[in-house]
Amino acid sequence: MKAAIQPDSHCLMIKTYPLKVLPSGYVFLDPSDDCQTTVKVLEEISYPEEFCLALDFDPFFIARLMAAGFIVMSSLYNNSSDQYILIPKHHIVRSCLFYPDLHIKKSIKSLLPKYEIKFDENFDLILDKCIKSHGDDWLTPPLVAAIRKIRNTENMPVRPVSFALYREGKLKAGEFGIIAGRVYTSYSGYYEENNAGTVQMILTAHYLENAGIDFWDLGMPLDYKLTIGAREISRGEFLRLFINMI
Repeated sequence: MKAAIQPDSHCLMIKTYPLKVLPSGYVFLDPSDDCQTTVKVLEEISYPEEFCLALDFDPFFIARLMAAGFIVMSSLYNNSSDQYILIPKHHIVRSCLFYPDLHIKKSIKSLLPKYEIKFDENFDLILDKCIKSHGDDWLTPPLVAAIRKIRNTENMPVRPVSFALYREGKLKAGEFGIIAGRVYTSYSGYYEENNAGTVQMILTAHYLENAGIDFWDLGMPLDYKLTIGAREISRGEFLRLFINMI
């Protein structure tokens, strides 16, 4: 995402709401913000963007953003070689899977017994494989470092976790995401053979349901998510569900 943001930008204050708005129109966030209040205000004022902007990569700040329902992404600033910004995203339309809606194609159902899903095994390896598969355009080095720090620090409001899919003892697919309260949010995944990605999603859904995770936040709506039964919901509906699960 391209947007004008400078460390010395003067933020505009909206009198009625505790939001800092840059001249570009994007909301600017920093560690002094109450992230839970901010997302409620974004919905109340019908904020037309999905992204906000931030400069602070403090792990606890990033964890609080995640705990407020932001999917925290990052980017190089203005094609710089070493300056990064955070671009926390709160989708206007969100893709979520509620387990009764899970759809399994017959061709995939027959493959499920051949695979095994393991929760939170080889987190660092899976994170590295996601970056290798998709690049670091948004999983930038400082964001990845913060995610690892959040995972390895006690008393954080969220926990980064992973799912690993094995066939005959060999790792074939995986993904990592964030658990906040009773909601799991996907961040990135990869697969190494045909259908392994779909199998991993089906078995992950089964695991989440059995573990007491109320629903699966899949982020941006895409066809492959709809194929397994994901539902598109508004930002307001997502917030009402999400806040009740935290």
